[in-house]
Amino acid sequence: MAANRRPTLADVAREVGVSAKTVSRVLNEDGPASAQTREQVLAAVARLGFQPNLMARNIRVGGPDTTIGLVIPDLANPFFGAVARAIEDTVRERGLTLLMGSSADAPDRERALTDKFLARRVSILIVVPSVGADHSHLKSHRTAGLPVIFLDRPGVGLATDSIVSSNRAGAHDGVAHLVAHGHRRIGFVGDLPLKLYTRRERLAGYRSALDEAGIPYDRSLVTNAHDQQGAETATAGLLGLADPPTALFAGNNIMALGTVAELARRKRKDVAVVAFDEVALAEALEPALTVVAQDAEELGRAAATTALTRLDGDRTRARTVTVPTRLVVRGSGELPAPSMQAVLTGS
Repeated sequence: MAANRRPTLADVAREVGVSAKTVSRVLNEDGPASAQTREQVLAAVARLGFQPNLMARNIRVGGPDTTIGLVIPDLANPFFGAVARAIEDTVRERGLTLLMGSSADAPDRERALTDKFLARRVSILIVVPSVGADHSHLKSHRTAGLPVIFLDRPGVGLATDSIVSSNRAGAHDGVAHLVAHGHRRIGFVGDLPLKLYTRRERLAGYRSALDEAGIPYDRSLVTNAHDQQGAETATAGLLGLADPPTALFAGNNIMALGTVAELARRKRKDVAVVAFDEVALAEALEPALTVVAQDAEELGRAAATTALTRLDGDRTRARTVTVPTRLVVRGSGELPAPSMQAVLTGS
């Protein structure tokens, strides 16, 4: 056998001196074989380093693969990394393996990934939907019993289970926290695209907190970006207004990094900040960053648990599971507005 190729079933058969069909029977335990033959085949498999093609076998016998397909927008985003880890930890005890791919928030790329996962007959499909994607092509698969779970955002064109964070309530709590510290000019640095479910929900929470406090909504205080550099530029624009905000609400962890970087570049420690999403080294910043923390681990566990329940035969109506957020107070969100600072200092 050439050293630069993977060993095949035929190589194992040749090594033992039996037919490929006999090797297949031993490995799949689906036919007669003597104890001696079984021992020889398994020894040859170990010696050659042969790995059975489970996908090919499962397609041949008409069964599902022992894998879960997970489509996320960005492999580099720590939030989705934590979600994926929780899914993997939850399904491992069931003998399932997680396969993951990035859609880059592009509908065509998402469709290509889901098609590849479906072609290998995954046992479960979990998708973070891209803006503009249509998921009606998954109806027949779901009807046939494939658990399809939407994660972080609802999908379009398919009634199935969704696992989301309490985006609106969490954003409301974060902005209300800033209002409680005297801020009335509060900027919003949101993600793109504008139709993104999480952005829309968090902006709605921002607006509801302002409305509750009797603060008029000012469109000039709402800006958007899609990466850290864009968030830096958006923050600079807000700070450059004739009547700039005294506080900023960052719509996700990437927006928070850009906002904090721009404030640091300008040496501005007087602007209060609350971010939606946990940020690495948030406690090491000066001041430490106050966040509305999503429970990424619980989102992953809930998605995996719901999927396993469906895999076990649950055919009840599709449901939405909402995972609560929590406000983590660290310092940046507690900086008082200038008017309140004046009252506190008596100046």
